[in-house]
Amino acid sequence: MTAVRAVCAAAMGAVLLCASLGARGADGRGDATREREELPAAQAKVAWKLTPTYYMSSSEPNAWDLNLRGNTETQTWWVGYYQRDDEFRQLRLGYERPFEWSFVRAIPSFQYATRGFLGGSITAEIGGEHHYGLLGWGRTNLRDYYNLNFDPNDAVTFGVGTRALPNTTLSLFQIRDDRLGTGQRVTHLVARIKPDERSRWTVDVFHKEGRPDADPASGKVSGTGATLTYDFDRWFARVASDPHVNFSDNNMVRVAIGVRF
Repeated sequence: MTAVRAVCAAAMGAVLLCASLGARGADGRGDATREREELPAAQAKVAWKLTPTYYMSSSEPNAWDLNLRGNTETQTWWVGYYQRDDEFRQLRLGYERPFEWSFVRAIPSFQYATRGFLGGSITAEIGGEHHYGLLGWGRTNLRDYYNLNFDPNDAVTFGVGTRALPNTTLSLFQIRDDRLGTGQRVTHLVARIKPDERSRWTVDVFHKEGRPDADPASGKVSGTGATLTYDFDRWFARVASDPHVNFSDNNMVRVAIGVRF
């Protein structure tokens, strides 16, 4: 109950924080490829998304996370709480605001987490209605943080995407470390398919390779994983299999069931 009360209190704080931040940055990584139908209708004041997630790991205690995300047509904010047994706990707050021009959609983002963590990024979708390129850049202050992106945070992103197929969005992109000398890179192939107005399938197949740190003597890891998400009306469910999660020796399965309201 203490954790739940902390999340609820932080949610109110996040709303106040966003009101004061105005047009500044957002989450660990803004998602320029997010489907535009996820944005609230013009008449809706705020669209909320609640995502509880359970993490099952091969070589460390299991963990859970609760994330509450709110967005309007012009801005998004979130508050989350992650806990792994009694050994690691972290509260985070984030904010992002999209900017759109004729051929560019850019999302600067900012995130704060307890233990002194600060991070920011900018991600852009550049192109026309059917075909586009993806570019991104992120930086943190390198303080203690459990990375729930599961991709390098101090990194560059580049890729391509298309909406040319009916009811389908495809994107191929790579996120690679450009700061810490780890050689970490993760390549994603993502398909979003809407068979009808009420449902959507999202499949993300990814391949990673790199070292856990900059030491050349550290063993290089590689692996291929996948995430499957199904949305139906307000509800959604997600399952992921992630080998060498965050470039460790640990393998992880993630399960989430959430609701939009």
